[in-house]
Amino acid sequence: MRLMPLLILLLSPFANAITLDELQQRFTEQPLVRAHFDQTRSIKDLPQPLRSQGEMLIAREQGLLWDQKTPFTMTLMLDDSRMVQIINGQAPQVITAQHNPQMFQFNHLLRALFQADRKVLEQNFRIDFQDKGEGRWLLNLTPTTTPLDKIFAGLELAGQRYLETIQLNDKQGDRTTIVFSQHRLTPATLTADERQRFAAH
Repeated sequence: MRLMPLLILLLSPFANAITLDELQQRFTEQPLVRAHFDQTRSIKDLPQPLRSQGEMLIAREQGLLWDQKTPFTMTLMLDDSRMVQIINGQAPQVITAQHNPQMFQFNHLLRALFQADRKVLEQNFRIDFQDKGEGRWLLNLTPTTTPLDKIFAGLELAGQRYLETIQLNDKQGDRTTIVFSQHRLTPATLTADERQRFAAH
């Protein structure tokens, strides 16, 4: 008789197929995620791919912090109104939503990707969501709006509890793959340094 609960426990991940709505709910319960990233960009005219790595933070209320450590330092802060970029400690470059609305359409979309925001995704893509079993999922996105359909042939997201990979395939035949690891949900609020960085500039 004791085997029955164990069998139910073992079989339940396979019995419950995940849906896009459940994925969005899962991500909604993660208001703040930090992770390590490894990015590889394969450009068809270059013999070797371009690689970079660093740390990122996505906060539902504040935006995105992207800290590239190698091959050179670059920090990027995106919120609803500004993009602030600092390369190798130089003076910050600030772009506002007012001066570059197209950039902020993409910024809004980027945050929607991290949060599996179904409404925003459906406004911009044809969606193919696949349950891969054991809680794993794959989300293929084909752009349906301009300028996205002029830039990207398709986007592919995959993961389990967290978003683990993003692959961007552009119209030029180039491919960018970002792998996220070492996901952390704590501390559950921004540190003093993180708050300062969102507030700066």
